[in-house]
Amino acid sequence: MIANRSMPASAVIPVLAYPDVETASRWLCQVFGFEQRLIIGNHRHQLGVGDGAVVVTGPKNGEPIPKQIGAPFAVMVRVEDVDAHHKRAARHGAVILSPPASYPYGERQYSCRDCAGHHWTFSQSIADIAPPEWGGIVVAKAPNSPDVES
Repeated sequence: MIANRSMPASAVIPVLAYPDVETASRWLCQVFGFEQRLIIGNHRHQLGVGDGAVVVTGPKNGEPIPKQIGAPFAVMVRVEDVDAHHKRAARHGAVILSPPASYPYGERQYSCRDCAGHHWTFSQSIADIAPPEWGGIVVAKAPNSPDVES
């Protein structure tokens, strides 16, 4: 794959629709700590988060946004300090769906809803646990990923 300065390097890039792209981008940066990467007209913003990215866009062809239809999916983002992130998000108005909690698979996570109703889960690795230790079943190793069995 060739590098393209107009495209985030991430292999998976969620594209989320909001009623107001500028307001949503500002909110995501202020509340979740994302950083503006690229602005394309008034209809699309690329935001960086860690080594990943998310694209904020306006609704297409009058399609409803999640607040109007419910949010059937969530975006998961890994962070360094989930408790500090949770405090920041709550202080700035994110609707907390579940507070930070630690799980047997080595993650500490919380979930919230953003200004347009999209669901987000923020996750901090707190231990390196082999999946079989907590009941996970390893099916296949993803390319360029660490060995998940040992």
